[in-house]
Amino acid sequence: MTSPESISIESFDYPLPDERIARQPLDIRDSCKLLIDRRTSQPEDHTFSELPALLPPDAVLVYNNTRVINARLRFEKSTGGRIEVFCLEPASPADYAQNFASTQCCTWHCLVGNSKRWKQGPLTAEIAIDGQKVMLTATRPEMSSTTVTFEWSGGYTFAQVIAAAGEIPIPPYLNRATQPSDSTDYQTVYSRIDGSVAAPTAGLHFTPEVLQAIAQRGIPRLEVTLHVGAGTFQPVKCDAIGDHPMHSEFIVVERDTIAALAQTVDSRPTIAVGTTSVRTLESLYHIGCLIASDNWHGEVAQWYPYSASHPNLSPREALVRVLAFLDASGLDQLIASTRIMIAPGYQFRIVKGMVTNFHQPRSTLLLLVSAFLGDDRWRHDYAHALDQGYRFLSYGDACLFL
Repeated sequence: MTSPESISIESFDYPLPDERIARQPLDIRDSCKLLIDRRTSQPEDHTFSELPALLPPDAVLVYNNTRVINARLRFEKSTGGRIEVFCLEPASPADYAQNFASTQCCTWHCLVGNSKRWKQGPLTAEIAIDGQKVMLTATRPEMSSTTVTFEWSGGYTFAQVIAAAGEIPIPPYLNRATQPSDSTDYQTVYSRIDGSVAAPTAGLHFTPEVLQAIAQRGIPRLEVTLHVGAGTFQPVKCDAIGDHPMHSEFIVVERDTIAALAQTVDSRPTIAVGTTSVRTLESLYHIGCLIASDNWHGEVAQWYPYSASHPNLSPREALVRVLAFLDASGLDQLIASTRIMIAPGYQFRIVKGMVTNFHQPRSTLLLLVSAFLGDDRWRHDYAHALDQGYRFLSYGDACLFL
């Protein structure tokens, strides 16, 4: 496999007029446009509500069931100054489920706005949960630290606390304040596992009606969990992508899901809903290869897929290796982290199609799309979308790549 580390990010730039960035979602989710590229002809223009009829009849769809948390918290200093704390990922307990179930205190890795103004002492915020006043306190063990400890009263879980105290963190490129409607609009209709600070936006187009129509065609739905981090918006600032450090993301895949994939991966096309599902599925393959090589230590490294020591198992064999590892460990789910970089030169092992949005210029997500489509086909599709009035980025229109 060719290593893409020397690829220049300048090759993945394109002009995106500000007015083409969708700052609000459509009133009806599945009424957005859908561009289809089958890699055999010109792109096709459709409406997302047509998706069920456009999918291969033997497809298996995989969705990311993560739910966006109210990660942006606002506190007040004793002097009256305001400080914003943005929760990124749990530190103690490090497990998402355990952290959200905490009832007195927990610790998170955070970004702190106006950090220089928080020189000493705790921050406080009075919130209401079920009509009861609760005092939430934030402290830092060292004032230069990015680790923040939260404490509260009342026996409520941190999931309840953050739901009451925080705001949905909409993408920075929307360049507007969070609105009450974002609490619903910026969640997929099937989201259920708290943890993300950004939505898996390809899933925002799905409605109960679309999901029902897909099920009626006999197309199964599998779910994985990848908690999207703020790093998904991190621009590639260096010229060579080999100098760009990929952020780590937390993934969970149930044993039953892996078993179902192992049964179908050779005979039915696996279609990922969103780049987060793509990253999870492809990471799952490489985890199987790491297990087979006795090199699995909990995280898929950024450049491992391109390693000369990679065993290059078949997709089914890699999945079977993961199943054997779980069974030997007495586990019913795989919990891992991934820093996988998918860029031109990458060989897709499990994913045969994807539903996705139109991504930012010079982004790792655009690199992923280019790797899937091959050559400069992404540029042709994006030029077509710009010419045909498609809306871009998180609240924009959708693509189906097969």
